[in-house]
Amino acid sequence: MPTVADATSGRWDDLVAVFGTRGDASRCWCQWFRHQRPGFYATTPEQRRADLQSQVEAPVPPGVLVYDDAGAPSGWCAVAPRADYPRLTTYPVTAGTADEDGLWAVTCFVVRVGKRRQGLAEVLLEGAVDLARRHGARTVEAYPLDTTVRTASAAELFHGPLSVFQRLGFTEVGVRTSKARPVVRLAL
Repeated sequence: MPTVADATSGRWDDLVAVFGTRGDASRCWCQWFRHQRPGFYATTPEQRRADLQSQVEAPVPPGVLVYDDAGAPSGWCAVAPRADYPRLTTYPVTAGTADEDGLWAVTCFVVRVGKRRQGLAEVLLEGAVDLARRHGARTVEAYPLDTTVRTASAAELFHGPLSVFQRLGFTEVGVRTSKARPVVRLAL
């Protein structure tokens, strides 16, 4: 059975294994929402990696890791207070919702090739909600892809599929600014 753990400094090597050496994850290091557009493009992948390493050393982990049945690191989910993600203030999808006290956001999923389509996104989301709850969140928000409206490549699913959020009790809020990308929330 897969297990989830907070992404702390002691698990840095596992996080590096999940992000890998190629593909979007290895270039972004889950920093897309932590910078406004110009700031993100002004950094290198190496700087973004260093930023994530600094974030896992903070008292509140920036997300969770999932380990497969054999204990191999297999995925990651980013979750933090919405205010920690400056890009969300200008992200078109979030135009219909506002930040509020105790609001956390799930922004990214990374599941390693070979580990996809095994239900790990749901396990990761459960772990992310638990992390947020333990650190004082009152509500968790996310921006999944509605795959009933549009099919997506693996790269587009970094927000997670809507069906996973619905299974865990998230409900749609606000007005969709994109047909395929709702905003969902879960009150804790």
